Amino acid sequence: MDVYGGEVNRLIEELSRLPGIGPKGAQRLAFHIIRMPEEQVDALATAIQQAKKNIKYCKECFTITDQELCPICASKTRDHKTIMVVESPRELAAYERTGRYEGVYHVLHGVINPSAGIGPQDIRMKELLERLRGDCDELIIATNSTIEGEATAVMISKMVKPAGIKCSRIATGVPVGGDLECTDEMTLLRALDGRVEL
Repeated sequence: MDVYGGEVNRLIEELSRLPGIGPKGAQRLAFHIIRMPEEQVDALATAIQQAKKNIKYCKECFTITDQELCPICASKTRDHKTIMVVESPRELAAYERTGRYEGVYHVLHGVINPSAGIGPQDIRMKELLERLRGDCDELIIATNSTIEGEATAVMISKMVKPAGIKCSRIATGVPVGGDLECTDEMTLLRALDGRVEL
């Protein structure tokens, strides 16, 4: 039975396509949006459209930004010779929240997963290797502690070793199978401080 009518149902359906939003959450969001003043709805719609239109990848580290270089890569105060490899911009943001890491990042946008048909060519591995031809003292591999994250870390370390670059892996403290995005700042700091050379 159609309770709300086509427009409400369409809004609920579109919201339920967002990750982590189920039917009940989509319904709550839809009702909230319907109750919002029109200027707030317009501002939300404009922000979504502008983000989709203007956000791109940083040409250096491949995180998302609306500039050619993200603020971290553009910063003169960061240590550009220390590069931390992360899976996604969410992990980058998690490490930035610690306020302790002073290097720069490289965002892979995934991990190697042969069972899903994802190889090194499907993530930003080539760009990482090109970057390492420059001036790099240490590469910190901070992929998640999953089977795929560990396999990616091993592959990166094997590719980097011949170049003579110090290669380290974040320490335990991040639980196996855990997601860096959801890990608290203290655990991330311990993992960063206790990293081990590969």
